[in-house]
Amino acid sequence: MKLTVKIWRQDGPAAPGKLVTYEVDDISEDMSFLEMLDVLNENLNDNGEEPVAFDSDCREGICGMCGVVINGRPHGNTGEDKHGNTTTCQLHMRSFNDGDTITIEPWRAHAFPVIRDLVVDRTAFDRIIASGGFISVNTGAAPEAHAAPVEKKKADRSFEAAACIGCGACVAACPNAAGMLFVGAKVVHLGELPQGQPERWIRVKAMVAQHDGEGFGGCTNIGECSAACPKDIPLDVISTLNKDLRRAMVH
Repeated sequence: MKLTVKIWRQDGPAAPGKLVTYEVDDISEDMSFLEMLDVLNENLNDNGEEPVAFDSDCREGICGMCGVVINGRPHGNTGEDKHGNTTTCQLHMRSFNDGDTITIEPWRAHAFPVIRDLVVDRTAFDRIIASGGFISVNTGAAPEAHAAPVEKKKADRSFEAAACIGCGACVAACPNAAGMLFVGAKVVHLGELPQGQPERWIRVKAMVAQHDGEGFGGCTNIGECSAACPKDIPLDVISTLNKDLRRAMVH
């Protein structure tokens, strides 16, 4: 495959950025999207040019560090077409056609400042987790499996919410750059379990306050966040978040 890629290049947080066009040849349809970027960077190195900076770690769809906006969609996901819902590192070049032009940009959000090229600072999510995404119950050694019965419906919902990898695709997809799907997933994950009850009301207030303080936008229930999520976190976690926040105000 031969492709034209338009990539956002930016030297640093305060530097101006722009889209730069490159031609990439000999791309196998079996390559992942990041392997295609590796080929591009090898070509740039051979030509004495600065390689494109991008984040990655596991390359197994687990950590979410690889997230970039591909043709206007976080991770390249549309939720409808052949790309499916996946992380960038698990998106394969067979999803594209020979001769395609691909535009690649970083997450666009005030709370995710660009560090360089496609790399953004997502430590705002870490600070939200630190503000309340934990439990203080002293569990000691591993308890017997049936010591704390959990209703199956609640356990399933908690596991579903726990699938969130904090990649930030929800923020990148939202017109308001809101992170409420992420916060909702963390609140539901712990709020559905007995161990999460002691801090339940403190948690939701602290995490929402930190979210707003980081400069994320407000949720207006557009739903792009859930459509772009590589782990299919459902939109109703935001409803639970709002419900818990209202109850927290009177506790």
